[in-house]
Amino acid sequence: MEELIKYLPLLIPYAAIELGLLAAALIHIFTHKTYRKGNRALWVILSFVQIIGPVLYFAIGRNDE
Repeated sequence: MEELIKYLPLLIPYAAIELGLLAAALIHIFTHKTYRKGNRALWVILSFVQIIGPVLYFAIGRNDE
């Protein structure tokens, strides 16, 4: 328990960034119908893969409409 408290100042910003990116990616995925690569189901599933899923969506999946 003491180790968790020791790392809490690092975990809170990481969790906030991860949840923020996840929310932004999911909102964008559900409000747009076209994607550069893949389909909606693929990007929804990948969005839940830690921090890399939403970053990949914004880097290669999002269509510039």
